[in-house]
Amino acid sequence: MPRYFQHWLAAVILVIVVTILPLSESFDYGEALTKSLLYLESQRSGRLPHNQRVTWRHHSGLSDGLEQGVDLVGGYYDAGDNVKFGLPMAFTVTMLSWGVIEYGEQIADAGEYHHALEAIKWGTDYFVKAHSHHNVLWAQVGDGDTDHYCWQRPEDMTTSRRAYKLDENHPGSDVAGETAAAMAAASIVFRRINPHYSHLLLHHAQQLFEFGDKYRGKYDESIGVVKGNYPSVSGYMDELLWAALWIYKATENMEYLKYVVEKGTSFGGTTWAMTEFSWDVKYVGVQIIASMLLLEEKHKEFKQVLEQYRSKAEHYICACLNKNNSTNLRRTPGGLLYTRQWNNMQYVSASTFLLTVYSDHLKTSNQTLECHGGTLGPDDILSLAKSQVDYILGSNPMATSYLVGYGPTYPKRVHHRGASMESYRESKGFIGCTQGYDNWYGKRDPNPHTLVGALVGGPDSEDGFEDDRGNYVQTEACTYNTAPLVGVFARLRELEGGEKSSTISLLSSS
Repeated sequence: MPRYFQHWLAAVILVIVVTILPLSESFDYGEALTKSLLYLESQRSGRLPHNQRVTWRHHSGLSDGLEQGVDLVGGYYDAGDNVKFGLPMAFTVTMLSWGVIEYGEQIADAGEYHHALEAIKWGTDYFVKAHSHHNVLWAQVGDGDTDHYCWQRPEDMTTSRRAYKLDENHPGSDVAGETAAAMAAASIVFRRINPHYSHLLLHHAQQLFEFGDKYRGKYDESIGVVKGNYPSVSGYMDELLWAALWIYKATENMEYLKYVVEKGTSFGGTTWAMTEFSWDVKYVGVQIIASMLLLEEKHKEFKQVLEQYRSKAEHYICACLNKNNSTNLRRTPGGLLYTRQWNNMQYVSASTFLLTVYSDHLKTSNQTLECHGGTLGPDDILSLAKSQVDYILGSNPMATSYLVGYGPTYPKRVHHRGASMESYRESKGFIGCTQGYDNWYGKRDPNPHTLVGALVGGPDSEDGFEDDRGNYVQTEACTYNTAPLVGVFARLRELEGGEKSSTISLLSSS
């Protein structure tokens, strides 16, 4: 199909969709929140608890770490495969924790506070195990190359479960930094309801930061097998700033903030103007949080550097809103922020979270945003965030929800091993490595199990989407796609006047 015809067709579809949709389409953000937390249960590795709600999953990876003499049972599978990758898993937990820190009351009002904490703790319990010694962090279990040869349920895995570690001779400051950030952020979440656990997480966070900072290096140079899956393109300096800032937020120890201030230039925090926030690139997250510190009097002595961080943070927000002179984020004809083809939704959800948080920050502090293209208020920023969520939930040219299990139309052939085959609980017959490909992968039928709450990779740059299991660029979902939306769904539910739940208290024990 000629490209000009594709553009014309997309424009016609958009006009038709806009015409038939109500001017102010209403979505149930509370339902989306509930389902997003269900998805994380689908991704659990290890021995599943009695209160596991996703019943088509069962225990898996119960010997993880055994060959190396360490207990690495638990944690999350990152996507549709059966590998446990430390860097994206830690980012998932950091974003879940940040969502609860910002929007814990709104999540509680929706009755999902305990589920959110359980999702965080499933990750942090694993990180405590993975940080087995002061300067040792187990960063991966399994490897993508051998895993991708097979199409097996996690309950049947016959692929390598070799574990890979970082230590003084094999550094990985990026994974150590992100894991430290995740544990520090989670320590804030658990501070009131589980002080002992909070203290444990903070202790690990500080040790991991010290390890990552002292023995500097990229983890994909120490663990070569990760390069085909989660290479650290941005390096490790953003993660070290990110970790230091989160530990500062957890401890209020000025030494960590001084680290962020003093290394702002040399580590790129105050010099890199970014248009991406992801499991790999943390700079914008650092810049957003640093700029928010300007409001407090105790940070006055660092004002000059924090202002530099804010300048870069606002460059990003302006880029999302298409208000920079140059370097704006692309958008699809249907209005979706577009970074790149493969799993674009991860960037959409991460951007949407930052837009929501920064909008609320400006509103609370009675500020506006000055872009080259004009002055914007908090509502302008929140409006863009809401438009991205609404696109995800179905207000788009394909009239489909990209959050699986939400709405009348959503992807039915998600690229996901466990969901694409009959449940282990229902059929304990072993499915071999290639047997899964032969009997399940190529089927045109919808998956036997709906991967509820999964945010798939999503449409292409022209809003096109093909629901095909083999189309992993668009139909694979990842934990770090969904995690940033937990807080956003709760915030938008509040915005729409959602009722408060009487079943959850922020002070309830976890």
